Amino acid sequence: WQTGLMDCCTDWGVCCCGMFCFPCLGCQVAGDMNECCLCGTSMAMRTLYRTRYNIPGSLCSDFFTSLCCLTCSVCQIKRDINRRKELGIF
Repeated sequence: WQTGLMDCCTDWGVCCCGMFCFPCLGCQVAGDMNECCLCGTSMAMRTLYRTRYNIPGSLCSDFFTSLCCLTCSVCQIKRDINRRKELGIF
């Protein structure tokens, strides 16, 4: 991951969207990945993204991250997507 799970201060827009309109953020993530909007906040989406970009981790870590802090998890994915878009590698 290009940012940590709790690095909300690195992108206030994503953080605010996650806090105040979480379903919108989930749909943005799903849309960015060409997936169904209902899947944007799932552990499967985190796993798909992580494996697509060879980010170290496991199904177990994806499960517990999504279970314990779903908002932070989806924000982390969106920050990573935004950074990859800036670098032209998304």
